Amino acid sequence: MGYNYSNQESEMVGGGKKIVRNVSIKNNKGYKSITKYNRGKKMGTVKRRLSSSEINMIKNKKFIPGLFKSCNNCYRNKFG
Repeated sequence: MGYNYSNQESEMVGGGKKIVRNVSIKNNKGYKSITKYNRGKKMGTVKRRLSSSEINMIKNKKFIPGLFKSCNNCYRNKFG
């Protein structure tokens, strides 16, 4: 039987902007994503695979500092 996990965090930023961070693991394969909204409209999403070490840390309920750092850098390069 595989390991399943999902978590979602929403953060409101000034001016009607919202950032949603998702982590999902199904059958020991997972991804992390950041979605940005502006006044209710979806501006874009960046999605990256979780490494096996990140999945193991999530299984062991450990905090991972900078988990979404790669997604933030890619979002800035892709959408400005």
